[in-house]
Amino acid sequence: MAKLIRVNSRRRRTFDMPQPREDYTHHVHKHPSYTVRVALVVAGSGCVVVGLAGIFVPVLPTTPFLLVAAACYARASQRFYNALLNNRLFGPAILEWRQHRSIAWRTKLTAIGLMSVTLSVSIVFFVNDGRLQAALALVGIWVAVYLYRIPSRDR
Repeated sequence: MAKLIRVNSRRRRTFDMPQPREDYTHHVHKHPSYTVRVALVVAGSGCVVVGLAGIFVPVLPTTPFLLVAAACYARASQRFYNALLNNRLFGPAILEWRQHRSIAWRTKLTAIGLMSVTLSVSIVFFVNDGRLQAALALVGIWVAVYLYRIPSRDR
């Protein structure tokens, strides 16, 4: 189904006009086995569900699951792959990673900032054991450094 955008005419009527979608079928190389393709679609759909849950659950990351879903769909289904890459929220980040192995600077800073706030709140208010607090802090620092070292084309 095509995305819809609003267009105003001179009489101030509003009507929907389909916005063209990109076709990424040249990225898809289907596996020869039907059973494997079905398993990849199921695995990719599961990763999309977990990735969507990651939007609302602070500890669960979204992007890695969506990247795995894109990889699964690229070997299984043109339709699902195109739908994921044409998604206005997730498509640009997945394309940036697939084409350039980079993350947008703003996305990177947002991820590091939200992770820092979430881990800080967890350490201060919810974790009582000092060793676990130190482990959370070290994991947070490691992930922040790792994210920071991933290239950004827009910076």
